[in-house]
Amino acid sequence: DILLCFSSQTPQLTMTQIAERVGMNKSTVHRLLGTLERRRFVQRNPATGYYQLGIRLLQMAYLTLGHNDIRRNAEPFLHRLCEQHRETITLSVLDQADIVFLDVIESPQRVKLAASVGQRLPAFSTAAGKAILAYLPTDTVLRIVERGMPQFTPYTIRTKEELISNLEPIREQGFAISMQEYEDGINAVAAPVLNEENYPIAAVTVAGPSYRLTREKMLEIGPSVRVISRLIAQEVALASEPDMTAEG
Repeated sequence: DILLCFSSQTPQLTMTQIAERVGMNKSTVHRLLGTLERRRFVQRNPATGYYQLGIRLLQMAYLTLGHNDIRRNAEPFLHRLCEQHRETITLSVLDQADIVFLDVIESPQRVKLAASVGQRLPAFSTAAGKAILAYLPTDTVLRIVERGMPQFTPYTIRTKEELISNLEPIREQGFAISMQEYEDGINAVAAPVLNEENYPIAAVTVAGPSYRLTREKMLEIGPSVRVISRLIAQEVALASEPDMTAEG
């Protein structure tokens, strides 16, 4: 619970703030923070007294990413897509109501989308999120959006009814587009990576400035994103098959 107090909005917290967030007394939090600090899960700035996440979590994150089969199998296909469209390419998965970037291939162009591995974005207002939500049961989608649908831009989807109606054409064409729904000036097109049960295990996205990635452009490149997502799905499926040639 202490570690989960930290976020992109609150990267540094005092012991008092942490105690308030986890609902524990200060002496208990002080003892737990001491243990976490010794193990390098958090670190304390001696000048300010603020705590922040420590280097041990970064090491564990790299270990997780290094052994993530989807990320490893997808990487060459993501590079291929970047070479083809010269925009930022991301691989993401759904975590509760957010998508989380597993991999980011930066655009070679001077003006490009700023994205980083581990970054979280709300699923309902992103192309990747909608690509995944379109292949989930409606009741699951409704539970996700019950967590909230804040208005990020004038183009953000406002209601759950609007979102549900938005998902049907995504299933029909096999990819989703987002036009400045989360951030002004940023558009994206994404396709889901579906497993053998047609369940969305990830999404591949091409994202960039709206003046380059117009609606017409995204509808044009959407099929190529869909093809890449299917190739990744095939690669993941092949990698998960048992080796029948192995002895034993």
